[in-house]
Amino acid sequence: MPPPRNVITIPTLPRTMILAGFWVLIVLIFVWTGIYTVPAESVGVVQRFGGYLKTVDPGLQFKIPYGVDVVTIVPWKRQLKMEFGFGTRGASNRYQESSEPDLEKAMVTGDLNAALVEFVVQYRISNPREYLFAVRDAEETMRAAAEAVMREIIGDRTVDEVITIGRQDIESSVQANLQKVVASYTLGLAIDTVQLKNVNPPREVQSSFDEVNQAQQEKQRAINIADGEYNKAVPRASGEAEQAISQARGYALQRVNESEGDALRFGSLLAEYQRAPEIMRQRLYLETMIQVMPTLERRIIVDDKGQQILPFLQLGNEKK
Repeated sequence: MPPPRNVITIPTLPRTMILAGFWVLIVLIFVWTGIYTVPAESVGVVQRFGGYLKTVDPGLQFKIPYGVDVVTIVPWKRQLKMEFGFGTRGASNRYQESSEPDLEKAMVTGDLNAALVEFVVQYRISNPREYLFAVRDAEETMRAAAEAVMREIIGDRTVDEVITIGRQDIESSVQANLQKVVASYTLGLAIDTVQLKNVNPPREVQSSFDEVNQAQQEKQRAINIADGEYNKAVPRASGEAEQAISQARGYALQRVNESEGDALRFGSLLAEYQRAPEIMRQRLYLETMIQVMPTLERRIIVDDKGQQILPFLQLGNEKK
């Protein structure tokens, strides 16, 4: 019996085509949900049925979908940071911002003074497998360890060292000790740097601390002035002493040379005198008179018996 004219008939597909289309759709969904991409600065840690399977490099990768394989992207080449005592809003790392900044920065120094210490720890993920599976929350554990290590180091320093001269030593000590703690806990993290930011006394004693700082600065300024005067006076005195010593040595050398010259001259005169006593006696007499006579104010000529013969006219001695 033919179908009525007002009824539209739908042609039926073969059963094999329906099954083939179904399996093609299943395969497409399987492939589509199994493809994933690992970013350039990260690695993918693959778990199969909850257990660790492998770590894959950046690029296009494939996994078994439907919960069989689970991939966790770990940014292991990216430098991360944690802030203690303060926080930067809008940070991509949820562990960066401090949840209790006032409690974190309040510390006690070795001389039992209070200090507000703000610092930053820069780190990176060095072992993705340890980072994910060794402890429940590696970064939260490291945050607690960093605060504990900083408190320990601050507790061994005076407040002056913490605020002024000891900052670099504190940073290096905290970095070294924190790296040891992180390695012993197998957190899969590496500490790059530790930086002290703002280090201040509590607000209640800020004015007193400022007065102490001012007094210390004035003391240092006075010391610097005294050192400057010392550095001027000591070299000058040393130079004068060296000059006096040099002059004394020169005078001593001069006197020794003169004495040696006089001795040599006396020796030569003695030799001449021994060869011709009368002539030498007369010569010495004449040389002595040549030296003595110009110094006399009045001159009188006498004979060899000491009797006055003729006064010598005093010419050329008029006082001007």
